[in-house]
Amino acid sequence: MIKVTPFKISYLHPQYWLTWLGIGLLYLLVLLPYPVIYWLGTRLGRLAKYFLKKRLQIAERNLELCFPAMSAQQRQQMIDKNFESVGMGLFETGMAWFWSDKRIQHWFTIKGQNNIEKIQQTGQGIIVVGIHFLTLELGARIFGILNPGIGVYRPNDNPVMDWLQTRGRLRSNKFMLDRKDIKGMIRSLKHGEILWYAPDHDYGPRKSVFVPFFAVKHTATTIGTHILAKLADPAIIPFTPRRLANAKGYELLIQPAITHLPQQDEISTAAFMNKLIEKQIMQAPEQYMWLHRRFKTRPKDMPSLYGELDNIHD
Repeated sequence: MIKVTPFKISYLHPQYWLTWLGIGLLYLLVLLPYPVIYWLGTRLGRLAKYFLKKRLQIAERNLELCFPAMSAQQRQQMIDKNFESVGMGLFETGMAWFWSDKRIQHWFTIKGQNNIEKIQQTGQGIIVVGIHFLTLELGARIFGILNPGIGVYRPNDNPVMDWLQTRGRLRSNKFMLDRKDIKGMIRSLKHGEILWYAPDHDYGPRKSVFVPFFAVKHTATTIGTHILAKLADPAIIPFTPRRLANAKGYELLIQPAITHLPQQDEISTAAFMNKLIEKQIMQAPEQYMWLHRRFKTRPKDMPSLYGELDNIHD
């Protein structure tokens, strides 16, 4: 269980001054009116495309692998929109950490809140399937305002960023769990808690199976959902935080609970979850985190799908 730790004087060491400068600038920028933030974020994202060359190549490769029928022109349009979302994602992190509940709620429309309330009345634990949209931080914040629960995350290597990240996320969550703490997740679900869980990234070969994801037949996929479902019997509810065009705000789409999760083996559960994730991504594909090397882990004796891009650290 991870809660906000007291501020440490060591966080003021000169090695962290650039971190504090960046966070301070972000704090000031998100004080601006949202339409101005939208204008700045989308244009920063367009500019970033010219500096993040390797990430651009990864995004292009991911789209090529997932959507082989997509034309070069369609792929380029998707990339342009995706990098606008990259720029907005930075500002949305600041919005999630620093905005008041009232201001966040002003810019969100919530659809499907009754799907959560219906399950809560039974006392059953809930896995909220949140995937890595670039609206991730802000979506988790608004969801937590309505439904405080347990966040699952990877601790940041920078202790100042880890402190700030934990502090920001706990504004609307009860506590956080390290993504490796399966026992803590099971215990929370058995106590009827809401657990935010993202099973859509490549977490390496350990505790993964290879199942299809879009057009890639052998995609390393975590078996964590299968373990949690077997041992805690939770309800599984997908949700999507979707940014609206032209600075119109956001929609939080909370789907009905999954009532037919295959549990006969790890492969069937993982394959089902990937199909579920695909459906969520297609609600706002340009806002998904295509910059991640989703297919970096390959079955033994199968070649890399990224070539020289395998040297990038995710």
